[in-house]
Amino acid sequence: MSGEDTGRGTFSQRHVILYDHRTGAPYVPLANIREGQAPFTCYDSLLSEFGVLGFEYGYSVTYPKALVMWEAQFGDFVNGAQVIIDQFIASAEQKWGQTCSLAMLLPHGYEGQGPEHSSARIERFLQLAAAGNWRVCNPTTPAQYFHMLRRQVKSELRKPVVVFTPKSLLRHPEAVSAKEQLLQGSFQPVLGDEVANAKAVKRVVICSGKVYYDLAAQRAEKKLETVAIVRLEQYYPFPAEQLTNELAKYTQANEVLWVQEEPRNMGAWDFVDERLLTLLNEGQTLRYVGRPSGSSPATGSSKRHAAEQAAVVAEALEGEGKPTFAFGQKVVETREKQPQRAAG
Repeated sequence: MSGEDTGRGTFSQRHVILYDHRTGAPYVPLANIREGQAPFTCYDSLLSEFGVLGFEYGYSVTYPKALVMWEAQFGDFVNGAQVIIDQFIASAEQKWGQTCSLAMLLPHGYEGQGPEHSSARIERFLQLAAAGNWRVCNPTTPAQYFHMLRRQVKSELRKPVVVFTPKSLLRHPEAVSAKEQLLQGSFQPVLGDEVANAKAVKRVVICSGKVYYDLAAQRAEKKLETVAIVRLEQYYPFPAEQLTNELAKYTQANEVLWVQEEPRNMGAWDFVDERLLTLLNEGQTLRYVGRPSGSSPATGSSKRHAAEQAAVVAEALEGEGKPTFAFGQKVVETREKQPQRAAG
């Protein structure tokens, strides 16, 4: 494992490396669990995403039994390694038959910290997703995160994984998993709604990542019984079958919404819209709910961020498809499933 401030964790979520305050000597608990264990190493690397990610890619290629993880301090920092991603990680298997199981951990989530500390550029990785070249995930629970990393080692298919890791969820009281969920089960590309009464649901919200907890909290506060919230934990490969099974539960729902924190021209919307349309039942419509298009990943104002986030959540749960932000920009877009054309 390597990255900037990885030993401590940028958000102090881990303390992999401890230091003796008298001698300065490091101690790594995970490397000292028991005798005969596999080696564990963690490096606080230099501020060169290009150089470090390039090294870790090569290490993963040549050492297939290792779980190699590179962590960006903030997700946007991956910008500095885009050449390595484009030329090697995304395309090497198709170009040269060269495989790896490298994990890229990219902190992602809109918390009002400004443009450079919000987005890991989900849209770029999804644009590069093709021919089964990698896995792109956004896990929302500790168990999901654990099983996703475990899959990297256990799977016979060696594929890189792009992980949009949490920031505020590291301390969120609802983002927890029981011990049994870690000891049993496997990674689930889709997490269904365990609260909603399927027969009463009129609107199905599909989302990914941190925004789920904002939606769930508001739904509980307002006691909205006609809304179900489904989590897409893996963007690619796209889990069409699992989503179809979830949508089939809600026979009374005539609205399906894709809700995201990112601007309209970013995030996953352009990747999921056509795919979701093919899964709709007759009479259902698909709506986008999120921030309007922009050239910046996020606003630099915490107050404006809070207003935007509140507008997105409110529209997702109770809106009628015609709201605007206070700034006069629309946050919704409606799509309808097109009739199937005859073969030929």
